[in-house]
Amino acid sequence: MITIYGIVNCDTMKKARAWLDGHGVAYRFHDYKKEGIDAERLAAWADELGWENLINRSGTTFRKLPDADKAGLDRAAALKLMQAQPSMIRRPVLDLGTRRLVGFKPELYEAAFSA
Repeated sequence: MITIYGIVNCDTMKKARAWLDGHGVAYRFHDYKKEGIDAERLAAWADELGWENLINRSGTTFRKLPDADKAGLDRAAALKLMQAQPSMIRRPVLDLGTRRLVGFKPELYEAAFSA
């Protein structure tokens, strides 16, 4: 089963879900606000995708962090921040079972589902 991870009110999430719905792709929605994210899954994503690709530096949650928390950010600190505040995870993360996609670009979704 394909799972899409994110938060309900995110515009990018809405676009990704609309794309999946419009292409008849069945999926489960995992809402970070309700379900959180476990440390093991987040670490596995970081190993696969790179923690730098997972953290949403342009989001409000990240920008509101004290400068001390942003300075010298490394993998361990980033994972801790993302687990504590999943809104800092770049959205969506689409779990295809064998691999994950982070962010939404229609051409990447098209390629993933046409393969």
